[in-house]
Amino acid sequence: MVLDIVQNHLKKVLQGVTTPKLLLACSGGVDSMVLLHLLEQAAYPFGVAHCNFALRAEESDADAAFVASYCKSKEITHFATTFETKNYAHSKGISTQMAARTLRYQWFDQIKMEEGFTHLLTAHHLDDQMETFLINVGRASGIKGLTGIPGDSILRPLLQMTKAEILAYAEKHHIPWREDASNAADDYLRNQLRHHILPQWKAIDPGITQQFEKTRQQLAWAQEALSHHCTAFQARHFIKKDNRIEISLTALQSLQPLEYYLHALFSPYGFSNFLDLNALLTAQSGKQLVSNSHRLIKDRTQLFLVEKDGEQSPKRIEWTPTENLDYPLNLRINPKDSLAQNTARLDQSALKYPLILRKYQEGDYFYPVGMKGKKKLSKFFKDEKYSLLEKEQQWLLCTEEAIVWVIGQRVDARFAAVSSTVNPLIIACN
Repeated sequence: MVLDIVQNHLKKVLQGVTTPKLLLACSGGVDSMVLLHLLEQAAYPFGVAHCNFALRAEESDADAAFVASYCKSKEITHFATTFETKNYAHSKGISTQMAARTLRYQWFDQIKMEEGFTHLLTAHHLDDQMETFLINVGRASGIKGLTGIPGDSILRPLLQMTKAEILAYAEKHHIPWREDASNAADDYLRNQLRHHILPQWKAIDPGITQQFEKTRQQLAWAQEALSHHCTAFQARHFIKKDNRIEISLTALQSLQPLEYYLHALFSPYGFSNFLDLNALLTAQSGKQLVSNSHRLIKDRTQLFLVEKDGEQSPKRIEWTPTENLDYPLNLRINPKDSLAQNTARLDQSALKYPLILRKYQEGDYFYPVGMKGKKKLSKFFKDEKYSLLEKEQQWLLCTEEAIVWVIGQRVDARFAAVSSTVNPLIIACN
């Protein structure tokens, strides 16, 4: 039965894969050794990867030696490495568990890339699912967290099997394994649930494991349906424009319940506080939220979602217009054909080189062509209905600190060429 479940799972998920090559993460414990035994009977080429986290001194080394010896005796391709896990955790300011997870999956990805493995397999089982469910209940992780172990690209053929079934299979087939002494300790929440909560629950209701799996599956279906709805909403209302995504406020405010949708739509970008998100919807233009990766900016009738990495361009550069400029914007000298709005005709005698390209500074002003007197740039932006993002992205061409051209918008009258200007400098922005 166990073999059939695993083989059917692999057959289903690997359907359409021309030449699957599997990499098993093997600790030497009963779960991964059972899966190793099952893979030996499957029809797919595979290898074994073992991580020594150097957390249990001689025991860790013994685990590594055990897996290596087993693979050698069976002529199974074997990879092994040792990590300085505690040093890594300290340097990154993270827990030992998180450090171990990060290190092992980085290493697995490296092996896959270098050796041509198509899939990584782990030996997570149904009891692991229940533990993850309970941990995520305490973290208020929402429906997605209650669906258990993430449905990512990692293959987990034992997820339908209980720990008891895996142990029974190991004993029946005389499969050797190593017992991790740390699993008996109650240092971690997962172990406390494993040793105390779940055994009592199973004693009260022997069928709870199977009932849990049905409930988890229903939650997974609900999450999938909600994800499809959010994806459809994003396809209609998250409009990609230049380096930002524009989102209609009217469309957002029509969603019910708003609490769920704001979290589902924006938490992937680092915004998970509903109160902050909800307040932004009715805030004045220019207000924004900032996450580690993105900015979410309120405009008049929409939100702008901007990736912070996409904003990394120089704030100030020098340019002598003897050749075209290609970065951070395209400026062409004396073009043959340009749109009038995007072209400046300048009096070279009024300019001092090098010219400066920069962004807006508090107190900036200029003398717009076609108007009398000077005008603060902030007032110009307001009259032209600039959003906060557009203000930040507007480039200015200056001579010393005086604005020559609000690029693509308006030339300063002090530097504009007139009909009598000899050899004007013509610059186009495209």
